Amino acid sequence: QVQLVESGGGLVQAGGSLRLSCATSGVFEYGNAMAWYRQAPGKARELVASINNRGVKNYADSVKGRFAISRDNAKKAVYLQMNSLKPEDTAVYYCKAELFSGLVMQNVYWGQGTQVTVSS
Repeated sequence: QVQLVESGGGLVQAGGSLRLSCATSGVFEYGNAMAWYRQAPGKARELVASINNRGVKNYADSVKGRFAISRDNAKKAVYLQMNSLKPEDTAVYYCKAELFSGLVMQNVYWGQGTQVTVSS
């Protein structure tokens, strides 16, 4: 059974930092790509950062240089280090897992989300 559990969200002042964690089960046993998305009120969900099982990373332009995604295969977890936070980073942040069989994506799973609020 696949489970994704986010943690680490909270309220922080502009310029501050937070580290989000995504603990997984049933994911790292397979080929996978992991990502963080966010959704602000009244807006569509958007990609923040992604990392595949070769460690290749991709970032949204709005967070480049401020956020860093990483993964720990031994701990079966993915992290998002967020620095120099801005009020516009306020959103619910979701962890996403894509499971692959070879090069073919088989399933997509989402966590329940964690709220990040940045005050000005």
